[in-house]
Amino acid sequence: MDTTAEISRILTIASMLETDGVAITVEDSGIGIDAKNTTQIFEAFFTTKSTGMGMGLAICRSIIAAHSGRLWASPGSSRGTVLHIVLPLGAGELGSTG
Repeated sequence: MDTTAEISRILTIASMLETDGVAITVEDSGIGIDAKNTTQIFEAFFTTKSTGMGMGLAICRSIIAAHSGRLWASPGSSRGTVLHIVLPLGAGELGSTG
């Protein structure tokens, strides 16, 4: 959100319990991700910035996958990007009595 006016910088994080796990969304009010880059943003070393290594989302996706979860991106409701994470509930988690 570096290129977004300071007064307009909004980051929204939400979570909800679903039948197959926990869903988490992280939405920003930045310029968004160009549609042509949507599949590449999770590849190691891919970046559209002049600085950085392009490892952040690749590392996030590998950690989430290691926990049998999923991570993907979509356009924000008015602008920006939404990252979606779904993690399964494990044995002994919510609703377990023993």
